[in-house]
Amino acid sequence: MEQILKVEGLCRDYGRGTVTHAVDHVDFSVEKGEFVGIMGPSGSGKTTLLNCISTIDTPTAGHIWVEGKDITALKQKALSQFRRERLGFVFQDCNLLDTLTAFENIALALTIRKTPPQKVERLVQETAQLLEITDCLNKYPYQMSGGQQQRTAAARAIVTRPALILADEPTGALDSKSARLLLERFEVMNELCEATILMVTHDAFTASYCHRILFLRDGAVFAQLERGDLDRRDFFRRIIGVVTELGGDQNDVL
Repeated sequence: MEQILKVEGLCRDYGRGTVTHAVDHVDFSVEKGEFVGIMGPSGSGKTTLLNCISTIDTPTAGHIWVEGKDITALKQKALSQFRRERLGFVFQDCNLLDTLTAFENIALALTIRKTPPQKVERLVQETAQLLEITDCLNKYPYQMSGGQQQRTAAARAIVTRPALILADEPTGALDSKSARLLLERFEVMNELCEATILMVTHDAFTASYCHRILFLRDGAVFAQLERGDLDRRDFFRRIIGVVTELGGDQNDVL
């Protein structure tokens, strides 16, 4: 399979004198079409790791390759272009522009690229259908539910067909029904579009939709769990089992 992401020896330190190793020599890779979760307690380094991969933060040491390109070696201009063209983002706060409709929010990245209008229309309609938000395209964010807003943000992330979608606690602000709908759409994105997704979450239910989970503690990967042929419910139980084996209950570790 094609390797989309490779992280090697990644470190991110903070402070002088007493140094905090937020990310401590992390190594892993993600293949095309994988849906990978990152879990860990607060302060474990999961969001810092995602920020380094997303180019929001700069690693202290190590390398990150996306589609074979070492993004840690890119200059700022090239890095900004790479972020814009090859990465998609879904955050807990969906960050939609209030003055734009859902259609306009989704189309924004295509418009910036000077994509022909007919192609913009086709891509937005196809993506909206995938995320089941076609009835929201003419609505403004304030006219949509939280779940619809987050699915619009997911549509915005995938409409440019990026190499990698990075999601940071995408269900964190949603109720259980809206979270389930979003995760089901993530599965569809993953299966039909071969979207490669790397998702940070503290929630075992959310993580059960992934193919594989990396568990972080004190900035380092201390366990990894593969879903394999398990259905989602059995995988959920295995996630809880790993947490228990590592000490404490779910709330202590996740």
